[in-house]
Amino acid sequence: MSEFKAMPQVPEPYWRGSAQLKSFPALNENIETDIAIIGGGITGITAAYLLLKEGKKVALIEADKILNGTTGHTTAKISAQHGLIYSKLIEQHGEQKAKLYYEANSNAIQFIRNLVNEYNIDCDFSTQDAYVFTESSEYLPKLEDETRAYEKLGIDGTFVETTPLSFPVKGAVLMRNQAQFHPLKYLSFLVDRIVEMGGQIYENTTAGDVKKGPPTKVTIKNQNKNEVTSKHVLICSHYPSYNKEGKYFARLHQERSYVLAVKTKKEFPGGMYINAEKPVRSLRYTMIDGEKAVLFGGDGHKTGQDLDTKDYYEELVPYAEKTYGIKEIPYRWSAQDVHTLDGVPYIGHLTEDYENVYVATGYAKWGMTNGTNAASLIRDLVIGADNPYAEVFTPRRFNPNPTIKNFIKDNAEVAMHFVEGKLDKPNHTLDEVGIDQGRVVTVNGQRAGAYRDKNGELFLVDTTCTHMKCELNWNNGDRTWDCPCHGSRFAVNGDVIDGPAKNPLKKVEFKQEDTQQNSSSTDSADSSRNERNSKQDFNGDAENQFDISDHDNPLKP
Repeated sequence: MSEFKAMPQVPEPYWRGSAQLKSFPALNENIETDIAIIGGGITGITAAYLLLKEGKKVALIEADKILNGTTGHTTAKISAQHGLIYSKLIEQHGEQKAKLYYEANSNAIQFIRNLVNEYNIDCDFSTQDAYVFTESSEYLPKLEDETRAYEKLGIDGTFVETTPLSFPVKGAVLMRNQAQFHPLKYLSFLVDRIVEMGGQIYENTTAGDVKKGPPTKVTIKNQNKNEVTSKHVLICSHYPSYNKEGKYFARLHQERSYVLAVKTKKEFPGGMYINAEKPVRSLRYTMIDGEKAVLFGGDGHKTGQDLDTKDYYEELVPYAEKTYGIKEIPYRWSAQDVHTLDGVPYIGHLTEDYENVYVATGYAKWGMTNGTNAASLIRDLVIGADNPYAEVFTPRRFNPNPTIKNFIKDNAEVAMHFVEGKLDKPNHTLDEVGIDQGRVVTVNGQRAGAYRDKNGELFLVDTTCTHMKCELNWNNGDRTWDCPCHGSRFAVNGDVIDGPAKNPLKKVEFKQEDTQQNSSSTDSADSSRNERNSKQDFNGDAENQFDISDHDNPLKP
């Protein structure tokens, strides 16, 4: 598609290139602290700030660079309007918990607003109305149900027949006084305050096992196997870095979605919008070089389960052209979001046996408010303060509808993709891998992942995910190796980008004659490898070995 050529060749979020971010050293010694925080996104950084204000000694570790994960790839809507969610919450969780969910996220908006106003943070913060709209009459009953839910819960919003958008809609649900901002400018201010208050931050520091205490010990995956000893551990790593206890990998799935930053021909009116139907289309603006740029987002799918991810970027182009016209597409990027079985984040104690270890995950696509709320909630749990929202978000909860149905569906898909990957016999060879291309190939009789960069350098990795041995697929939109089972993602050199995997992919050695290898000669080797992998079952990272029939049922509260 010709339009795709007009986009940046490499996906990169606008936020990362337009914020001044500090760098921090890796941890290479044993340390002791009151609070150990794993994860340098909005939850971990906000929690560090709040706990330092409580007089706690805090150390935060990040496997990559802070703010380079989902927080750095968001659309940065600060909203309690999370799609058509409130009618579902009332149906599945009851009116009281639905109201508490709304209050928790509304409080998060106010927390950010107050902090921005108090310290005059330069982060492009602005109050905006939010809309869920539809262009299809079929979805009007769902919007009407959501409007009734707003009325029951006392939400400041209503049904409207028109919006400020340049194109007609059949109707929309309006939620007033929401907001948007530059997330990394806001959070870089908090990082500066953390440093000023004596907080420790370590980058390129990957957490391993968590040994429950007291005191707790977090093992660092480095040559020295250093440890962080603390009274409390907060796992704020988007996807839990330690998920053996509580079987979180069986209770979560990950999805990707896509964003184009577009300088448009027509003037964008302001406001934040998302449609009710599929494919999802999301719109809001930010300022880039003094000019409005509309962030067109949408097209979610489970990570690793679509082989032509480039198409998702391409499909946003005609929508942007039709609605507001395209002058320039200066940025494109994608985001990774974690979803729970019942649509509400897991925030609280990791398990009953890990009372001083806390987890925050499953924000779906709404991490700015859910992440801020999570930091506040866990702060209260750590200091022993009452929090009215703890029961709503507790990971121990069990709601038969829809938890059981989604558990069966998600884990059946995992099993299907595991088997499909082991049966796959790639017929591509290394000489078929062009410049800036990735392919699954056969090398030395084994399935391997090959990528050739713009300089012609070849990167060759084992495509077996180091989490639970599923086979990876090539993501041609973002140039990564993605796992269709639990959503782990790896760079072309095998480094981990997104968990739950912790260990990098194995490198594959090859000889020059392998570039001419005939795929027909690999059948027996493939058969042998498949037999070997079938014996390994799902046994990847040691902490994730489990039997789904075990008495430790992941659905058990």
